Amino acid sequence: MQGVQIFGVKSSPATRAAERFFKERRVQIHFVDLSQRPMSPGEIKRFQDRFGLEGLLDREGKLYADAGLKYLKISGAEMLSRCEREPRLLLLPLVRAGNLLSAGHDENAWKAMTAPLSNGPSNGPAKGPA
Repeated sequence: MQGVQIFGVKSSPATRAAERFFKERRVQIHFVDLSQRPMSPGEIKRFQDRFGLEGLLDREGKLYADAGLKYLKISGAEMLSRCEREPRLLLLPLVRAGNLLSAGHDENAWKAMTAPLSNGPSNGPAKGPA
């Protein structure tokens, strides 16, 4: 495994926890700050196919409640558009390692993402014939 891709915002405690988790395990991180650059439609679709749109929303978040989204009936396309404009509506961080995906603070999923690293070849010095 080459590393992980973390989609989040710097102000999110869960995003910072994911960064810390992977840094402590010396996993290469590619961080995408969603407040600077929205996710591509293909990346959003990958997570949406796995978790569903409802599974990606932070229904417990202050922004979700303040926007009145609990009571509004809007289309999936409109909700995705809102999430692009305001990534804190999403359950952050969204983490991808190859085909493995996680949404929100999910250390069990993160551990599964690092498992191929511990099962792979050693990065220690090569041992040749004596």
